[in-house]
Amino acid sequence: MRVYRLAFSVCVLVPLFVAACSHAPEFVAQEEPWRADAERACLTRVNIASSPFVTPRSALGGPSVCGALKPFDMNGTVSGRVRLVPAATLQCQMIPTVDRWVAEVVEPAAQRYLFSQLVELKVAASYSCRPMNGISGGKLSEHGHANAVDISAFKLADGRTVTVKSGWNGSSAERDFLHAVHRGACDVFTTVLGPNANSFHADHFHVDLARHGRDGNGRVCQ
Repeated sequence: MRVYRLAFSVCVLVPLFVAACSHAPEFVAQEEPWRADAERACLTRVNIASSPFVTPRSALGGPSVCGALKPFDMNGTVSGRVRLVPAATLQCQMIPTVDRWVAEVVEPAAQRYLFSQLVELKVAASYSCRPMNGISGGKLSEHGHANAVDISAFKLADGRTVTVKSGWNGSSAERDFLHAVHRGACDVFTTVLGPNANSFHADHFHVDLARHGRDGNGRVCQ
């Protein structure tokens, strides 16, 4: 187990710590070999390069514990029918999983409850080398592994935008849509956090592919 502090300027290295400028949040991290193994397996199995809506990135900043072997910027999903704005920086496994969620859950829910086609997801956050919830001293967030994305709003073809912040307890149609999107995400991702989880997620859905439990097969749906 190691404790890191994000570095934005000249840093001094001391045992078990990376020291940086003041006010930079610290996080706790540990070596997790399964991450690289899972990412390599995905890169071998999934031909992401065939998509014009996914662009390889050469590197991600931050301490070495953060980042991914081969990160990508994803600016569209389901063959480009739905934009991601701004583009989400993600590792390999997240990309087909986001595609599945949008195609199997979000698009059908938009048609069923809002009677319109989904055209855009508002990305509140993707890769970020920081502790969970931005609280210094916490565990490294899945965002630090490019293994998570936060979605704050859904834009429709008819011009409407449904936000998690106002729609979660908004009109019946918006509530039904957002609750269906959240519920369906729990069948696709291993972690789903929304307004019912805590105040940190009052205005967005957080989804990731973290491993939970001793066997790594657990799920968190809140």
